[in-house]
Amino acid sequence: MKKNVVKKIVSAALVAVLATGLMACGSESSDSGSTTGTETASTSSGSSDGTFTFGCDYFSEYIDPSVNVNSAWSLVRFGVGETLFAFDMDAVAQENLCDEATTEDYITWTLHIRDGVTFSNGKELTPSAVVACWEMMYEKEEEGSASVPSQFLDGATFEADDEAGTITVVCADVTTNLKGILAYPYFAVIDVDSYEEGVVDSVIGTGPYVLDSYVEATSKTFVRNENYWNGDVPYEGYTAIYMTDSTTKAMAIQSGDVDVVENVTTASDLETLMNDSAYTVESTAGGRLANTYFNFNGLLANDALRQAIQYAIDDETMCSVTVGGIYTAGYSVLPSSMDFGYDELTDPYEYDLDKAQEVLDEAGIVDTDGDGIREIDGENINLTYLAYESRQLQTFAEAVSTVLNSIGIGVDYQVKDYDTILALQESGDFDMVTANSIIVPTGNPDAFLGYFYSGNSDGYGYYSNEEYDAAYEQMIVSTDEDEKMELYIEMQQILIDDAATIVHGYYNSSITYNNSVITGVEMYPLDYTWITTDWAPVN
Repeated sequence: MKKNVVKKIVSAALVAVLATGLMACGSESSDSGSTTGTETASTSSGSSDGTFTFGCDYFSEYIDPSVNVNSAWSLVRFGVGETLFAFDMDAVAQENLCDEATTEDYITWTLHIRDGVTFSNGKELTPSAVVACWEMMYEKEEEGSASVPSQFLDGATFEADDEAGTITVVCADVTTNLKGILAYPYFAVIDVDSYEEGVVDSVIGTGPYVLDSYVEATSKTFVRNENYWNGDVPYEGYTAIYMTDSTTKAMAIQSGDVDVVENVTTASDLETLMNDSAYTVESTAGGRLANTYFNFNGLLANDALRQAIQYAIDDETMCSVTVGGIYTAGYSVLPSSMDFGYDELTDPYEYDLDKAQEVLDEAGIVDTDGDGIREIDGENINLTYLAYESRQLQTFAEAVSTVLNSIGIGVDYQVKDYDTILALQESGDFDMVTANSIIVPTGNPDAFLGYFYSGNSDGYGYYSNEEYDAAYEQMIVSTDEDEKMELYIEMQQILIDDAATIVHGYYNSSITYNNSVITGVEMYPLDYTWITTDWAPVN
């Protein structure tokens, strides 16, 4: 690793304590929006040395977009990599590394790369450099990478014209939302000439910061990109410390050990921060879904088993009580807060624990040997349930496991890190797996709904439904907004009727910062964006 040149050093002992975390629970709900408290401010160490410290979940060891989705997000979130387009606060894709995009038929697009952009190593960003990066991403996908750019843009060709400064993208089908697709972190641009597979700090981007050093699974240190193309970078650098526990984040910012934390999810801790004038809590509602995917290649291909699970889960209580109100309950993969026809849907699986057991009994899924576990084809049901320790997903999974065990469905509940779960998910080594996903990852729900399309569903549970596939194929090429809305509604109802996934609820993302230390921090509705040049010292 390189020598750490950032002045603000967090002691190894402190890092270890913060990374380990402390466990606590809460019961109060937070309001959405930006909230500044009114009580006496807590003390803070400040950041007078030109750096800041950021407490965040451990999403991936890598900032390599080709490793998996979380490493791609980390590349952009940490301010190292950038995309040709970037989402604004209204979740609209705006020009970024590309300053002009034109098309006549939504199949052939011409993208002009902004003049004067360089990678952090000083190398010019050319159309050829962009195409080389994207082609590398698709090659890695073919080799088995967990990153799947084809999920959003499949069958397209790219041609670079460095003299004109343009890239010609020819899509396989009508693609009305290319800007939004290219704003997804899979399409962030890195310098492939300096890239070494598996070397964490070899990833060079165009963003305001550069990865300088890291402590595996503990922290990363970043320094200013002296060649940044888009104005001054206010800080010399910053350190990101991984904290998997919500209360640890709250304690760290209150003690002044960190200046900013993302997603304090324990309701009581969040309420305390909101009511303290030392801090501002920025939050945005409705853009994320908490759900559990079923693996249709295993026992959960059984319709009755999935239906019984749906009847057995009281999402209203889980959202309002179990996770303290930081989620809003719902039954569709597209949230009720968004304009995608939620009110026109019906839920055939309202909570009814007796009905759940009745469905199992009628299907012959019973306990024949009296050990308390029901059987299918003479074998005890023992579902492997994987959960992330993030955004209370582990709390949902634990509660679901407890309920299912109570009606004779055996569950092996396991909390694992992101990289491990993604690998198991990709290989199909699970029965159920929690997720917290942005529903409009490219500015509309088309890509997310593609998780359930049979051509894309590997890794998301291998779901397959001919009616759903037909609706999806029609929707993805439609340029008529009314037709797309009708198809959105049809597809949602198919998933509901099929008991295709457990929908837990819709999450409020948040970020909290110390008012005396840092300014310009915002919570974007599509939270690929964290660290920006808007983050600046107060003084």
